[in-house]
Amino acid sequence: MTEPVPHNGALAHVTMGLGWDPVRPNMFGRRGKDVDLNAAALMFAGTRFVDVAYHEQLTSRDRAIRHLGDSVTGDGDGDNEVIVVDLTRLSPDITTIVFLVTCYTGHRFDQIQNGFCRVTDNVSGTDLVRMSLGSAGSHTGMVLGKLRRPHQDWDFVPIGEPIWAQHIVHAIPQLARYLS
Repeated sequence: MTEPVPHNGALAHVTMGLGWDPVRPNMFGRRGKDVDLNAAALMFAGTRFVDVAYHEQLTSRDRAIRHLGDSVTGDGDGDNEVIVVDLTRLSPDITTIVFLVTCYTGHRFDQIQNGFCRVTDNVSGTDLVRMSLGSAGSHTGMVLGKLRRPHQDWDFVPIGEPIWAQHIVHAIPQLARYLS
């Protein structure tokens, strides 16, 4: 397991960003099937799944985590999908938040142009992690990292491990090993 990222003071507000380029036309001017990546933040109390913010549920029930909108093509510069987390609003029962990227259209990450994901500490403005999706190779999902609350304060642990998942439903059973 990767060590927590050192930072000044406790984490309070973080953002997950996900970006990629749209499918380019081939030499005949035809485009292939659009790439639809999805960012998700899954909340756990111990090993029990509690809630999620992702493209089908843009806000967690406690409103502490917000997905700012679904991109189905990758059009635009920078982050195509953004999830904002206000750690000060989370229930004390929540012990872990796992950041996940999946490809809804089934494209392998090594087929995606300029795919990246990152987590930023909004208070300091520094990236806690930034990864190329190409590092996940022929997989359709990646566990980017997790926020955890081992004591009173939150810290971030980068993970960067590929999984096979096109949707969070397929990913949840694979996440137990990251919750210890």
